[in-house]
Amino acid sequence: MLRFQLITPDKILYEGDAESVSLPTPQGEITVLPHHIPLISIVIPGSILVRGKEEHIFAVSRGVVEIDGTSLRVLADTADRADELVEEAVEHAKKEAERLQKEKRDDAEGFAEATAIMEREIGKLAALRRKKARGKTPRIEQ
Repeated sequence: MLRFQLITPDKILYEGDAESVSLPTPQGEITVLPHHIPLISIVIPGSILVRGKEEHIFAVSRGVVEIDGTSLRVLADTADRADELVEEAVEHAKKEAERLQKEKRDDAEGFAEATAIMEREIGKLAALRRKKARGKTPRIEQ
């Protein structure tokens, strides 16, 4: 087992044991298993899948991951539980970020802020898609 922590500047969002953790890096998604070689890498906006007694899916923005073989720590600018995200709200926020990017094209600081918002919403959408693909969406009885 791996000890997994997902940490944001505000709080420890998740801490627990995992059989494996899949996360997005600039080189592609990696899956970390117990006894993984020590590694430090960048985390890009996307989704993290934690497998253990239960599966947990998180949306993350940029950050770093530190792996030492027995534990894995992700320090992310922002992170959300996929179960707590509402797809329509995320889609709306993404469209608003796109609008801001176009509006702030000539304002470097405003454009950078709009881009950060866009990346955060893209990470949330990735987590929602992963949750849907894994059958974690609530089923409506007919």
